[in-house]
Amino acid sequence: MKLILTLASVLAITLGLSGCIGPPIALTPQTEQRLQASAPIRFLLTFDDGPSASGWANPSRAVMEVLANNPIQPDIKAVFFVQTRAPRAGGSERGRKTMLREHAAGHILGFHTATPWHSNHRALDPQALEQALTWGTDDITAITGAAPTLVRPPFWSYDARTFAAYQRHGLHVLLTDLSANDGKVWGITASPRRRANLLRQLSETRERIAKGELPTVDGVIPVVVTFHDLNRYTARHMAEYLQILLDSARETHVPLAAKPFYDDSAALQRAAMARTLHDADEPARLPGAWNWIWGHDKP
Repeated sequence: MKLILTLASVLAITLGLSGCIGPPIALTPQTEQRLQASAPIRFLLTFDDGPSASGWANPSRAVMEVLANNPIQPDIKAVFFVQTRAPRAGGSERGRKTMLREHAAGHILGFHTATPWHSNHRALDPQALEQALTWGTDDITAITGAAPTLVRPPFWSYDARTFAAYQRHGLHVLLTDLSANDGKVWGITASPRRRANLLRQLSETRERIAKGELPTVDGVIPVVVTFHDLNRYTARHMAEYLQILLDSARETHVPLAAKPFYDDSAALQRAAMARTLHDADEPARLPGAWNWIWGHDKP
């Protein structure tokens, strides 16, 4: 995959992330029959790009509050893929304190970046990549007492070289099944088609579940969902997003576990590890336009 996006790729991102969403895939009798024989799903929530360094209505902390206290399921645990050295994230005093809070609340800290900005790992030379991975794993270990095991590459972009580097550091790549498409954290951050977007993506994931492509862990099928906790709109609407996920499961006829979200850190860790990629050549299915851009162009 080329590092510089073509005009067609940019247009695909714009259309895919701004709401050009098709209808849900129709449920066929065959799929319905297979779903009846499958395990129920449980949503595995993940958040990218934090923690926020903001001193005003901090969105990362607002997200944590909703996960802990909401009318659907209290004390939800999530995976936060953190930028440990970005000045507007984990490189700030408030950011470091927020990561400590996330760990203390039972959330899992995964690695995202340890560069000053949201740098694509594929653009880093071998020495810079090695330094970033060392810094990032050391930063998280200092907070949690254990080395991180999960990584989500910036822009979800990786190749054989960066994948091998992750493995050397004990990091396993976790991508996603559903994306809130909320990565934009400046300008207009609203998502007026958030319900249609998640409904469509879950209908696509339902087809994979029916084909037996997703593993069962502890009696449930983990379905990975991605948000960005730097996005204030996401933080303000987090409780609504939780309800949208439940509604989407009902509307797509996907069986849902009695506890629809993870509330146990150990179970969350097992589920996340089961959904990681085994090698750089494994097909990386990503939702919407991202699947077309990143998922089928691995060197």
